[in-house]
Amino acid sequence: MHALIIEDESLIAMSIEQILGDCGFTSFDFATSGEEAIRVAKLRCPALITADVELNPGSGIDAVNAICNGPPIPVIFITGSPSEVATRMPLHPMVTKPFTTEAVMSAVKLVMVPVKKAQIISTMHASVRSKAFASRASGSEKG
Repeated sequence: MHALIIEDESLIAMSIEQILGDCGFTSFDFATSGEEAIRVAKLRCPALITADVELNPGSGIDAVNAICNGPPIPVIFITGSPSEVATRMPLHPMVTKPFTTEAVMSAVKLVMVPVKKAQIISTMHASVRSKAFASRASGSEKG
């Protein structure tokens, strides 16, 4: 799985990368500004976004709004500005800085459960369609 980490402090970004790696993510893109985050997300759509609110330059909230106009992407805000997230993005989980490994892992599990369920349902639908097609094909050969 691929994650986009929007964070302008490199040590924090590396810490988030480590935690996400422990959660099963295998590839990462990093962005230190809102503009860079939008550009990177267009090149490779992430399965998860973590974003700080206050970037230099830009805003993680504005970047997330621009990126998430397409297919839904789970987002976790990891920030020292919790009131702005609570006001502007109340439906997204938030971990406040300084954060613990456990807090980030819990947030990842929370947002990725619906994604896992959707993947399972999609796989099941594809299997049913495939079996239905095979059944029709074998039935038409008999008739």
